[in-house]
Amino acid sequence: MNDKQKKPQKLKARLPRGFVDRTAGDIRAVNEMTAKIREVYEHYGFDPLETPLFEYTDALGKFLPDSDRPNEGVFSLQDDDEQWMSLRYDLTAPLARHVAENFNEIQLPYRTYRAGYVFRNEKPGPGRFRQFMQFDADTVGAPGVQADAEMCMMMADTLEALGIKRGDYVIRVNNRKVLDGVLEAIGLGGDDKAGQRLNVLRAIDKLDKFGPGGVALLLGPGRKDESGDFTKGAGLDQAQIDKVLFFVGITDYAESAVRLAELVAGTARGGEGVEELNFIGALVTSAGYGPDRIKIDPSVVRGLEYYTGPVYEAELTFDVTNEKGEKVVFGSVGGGGRYDGLVSRFMGQPVPATGFSIGVSRLMTALKNLGKLGASEVIEPVLVTVMDGDVEAMGRYQKMTQELRAAGIRAEMFQGNWKKFGNQLKYADRRGCPVAIIQGGDERAEGVVQIKDLIEGKRLSGEIEDNASWREARVAQETAPEADLVAKVREILAAQAEDRKRATSNV
Repeated sequence: MNDKQKKPQKLKARLPRGFVDRTAGDIRAVNEMTAKIREVYEHYGFDPLETPLFEYTDALGKFLPDSDRPNEGVFSLQDDDEQWMSLRYDLTAPLARHVAENFNEIQLPYRTYRAGYVFRNEKPGPGRFRQFMQFDADTVGAPGVQADAEMCMMMADTLEALGIKRGDYVIRVNNRKVLDGVLEAIGLGGDDKAGQRLNVLRAIDKLDKFGPGGVALLLGPGRKDESGDFTKGAGLDQAQIDKVLFFVGITDYAESAVRLAELVAGTARGGEGVEELNFIGALVTSAGYGPDRIKIDPSVVRGLEYYTGPVYEAELTFDVTNEKGEKVVFGSVGGGGRYDGLVSRFMGQPVPATGFSIGVSRLMTALKNLGKLGASEVIEPVLVTVMDGDVEAMGRYQKMTQELRAAGIRAEMFQGNWKKFGNQLKYADRRGCPVAIIQGGDERAEGVVQIKDLIEGKRLSGEIEDNASWREARVAQETAPEADLVAKVREILAAQAEDRKRATSNV
């Protein structure tokens, strides 16, 4: 019998499906972008708020499935008190819970912004992740559509602050009440038609995916996809279908406003929605936001079961090349609307609210396409090399490193195996360090350091071919008193910055 123990298997390192690791470049790009967004929100008088990643599952409202284990759409677990908790699905439901729980202490209107990760327990795919970042702004307790108009203006200002020029974006605005009026006008009003209305809303929500022809089938008898699967339609007749398609097909509100008003005539909710759209249009125009920036557009359909009034979407209108090499319009990077029913679920009384959400990852992709992100210079650290490992020498090296840091210069002391000095310079090269500080026993005895300009040294080794050029070039390594270390490093970094600037201007 073999008593020899089996060798334990190595644990396989694997990333969970639908999740990604974020590298330094991505993190810095997000930080750069969110700082600009935050600055706009702060200028508008909004204050930050942070809510936890977990909420009690019933607080997520419509995302709670009707099952024993609520894990469809959300990631859930049961606490030790047998209450279900879920990772937040968005940032709006947690805000609604926070407002309701602190209603007596909050000053209304409550204007707040939040940035953070949200989680979807859905099948991952290309560009579709289970964890992603959103950046939201909301106004709670403001019933007038002037709050919605302000949101649209803030979205426009945010995009411009990020470097997206006019003509490359548009904020499109619609109103859920107008759609409700259209549905009532074609005979789908009343509680008994709630199921059919929901089918119509779901069909309209597929407009971007299937186009008017596909939506017409979903509004009528139904649609069979390429695999042969059949989706039952809403059962509308042709006249009803034509009116719905007219509404969602409007692209020029000014030209269609009269016919739209006629379509919803006699429906109180539809008439109210048209008035609100006209009011928003007048407000943004008065503030200097023309239709090239904020456009009334009844073709906007989003969150149809969620929003109760104005809805708006930020769309980027420039072309990008997709993975198939095709030129396509970039499309939506965020949106929102009025959701007067969400806070009311907790309160038992009406609490108006409006807000929007920016998809951080998607917007970051757009900004990279425009060359507006990641251009900020990140200087790698100055490397203080280690020649001797005794306490006194190490103390000197650490002191130099701290002096550089105290002067605002990014710096690190080499922490690997210091006995092979060549490896330290290889590390500096791979890391892209601009400068290396060298002090052996002889230099320490004299109170000096060797300062090596690694960028210039690399250039010299690659470009200079004769002795005259060597003599004319900037010195790539020099000896300086320890007391002059910071000043000399600053001087080298400034010269490198000037070289980069000159190289950029010559491109």
